Amino acid sequence: MPEVIFNGPAGRLEGRYQPSKEKSAPIAIILHPHPQFGGTMNNQIVYQLFYMFQKRGFTTLRFNFRGIGRSQGDFDHGAGELSDAASALDWVQSLHPDSKSCWVAGYNFGAWIGMQLLMRRPEIEGFISIAPQPNTYDFSFLAPCPSSGLIIHGDADKVAPEKDVQGLVDKLKTQKGILITHRTIPGANHFFSGQTETLLTECEDYLDRRLDGELVPEPAAKRIR
Repeated sequence: MPEVIFNGPAGRLEGRYQPSKEKSAPIAIILHPHPQFGGTMNNQIVYQLFYMFQKRGFTTLRFNFRGIGRSQGDFDHGAGELSDAASALDWVQSLHPDSKSCWVAGYNFGAWIGMQLLMRRPEIEGFISIAPQPNTYDFSFLAPCPSSGLIIHGDADKVAPEKDVQGLVDKLKTQKGILITHRTIPGANHFFSGQTETLLTECEDYLDRRLDGELVPEPAAKRIR
């Protein structure tokens, strides 16, 4: 898988990129956990998500946020990292102009950035949000959430307690026009210690069902005149 360096808003960004053989294949961007707590694009969950999308024919990119690895710049508490993610998507789209759709997947801090990105980019048609932290980060920007997606976490997560994630899910589920799928992994902590395989199986199942045309909202009933 090619190592790539591309321009970001604060300097060069380092990534790993795997183009699809199909020109019009969808794009997947994978976003890593918190940069100040050891998060990098080589996080095991991020790495596995990358291959999950790649095996299904997506053009796939994971990259280091500013200040991590060979990426230039300094940690910017989310605002700069969102700009990094937007630049990453721009870069992939410039290489794949025939691609019309995109998915974003993120874990921890990356889940927060990913859900902000999908608010800005209408071509993002699906998301996977792993262990988001509504107790730490403000998710009020999801008003309304424009895309259907998966929110998945562990019920033994002390970093992002179950009740807080459930509150976010409940809020999003009141919206019309999207379908939020919610999965809880029994006994899993925030790092999915010993449960990474279970996590990936759930993510694969969700993605496969979406690609098969399932798990999308029912079309609104037409009014009879």
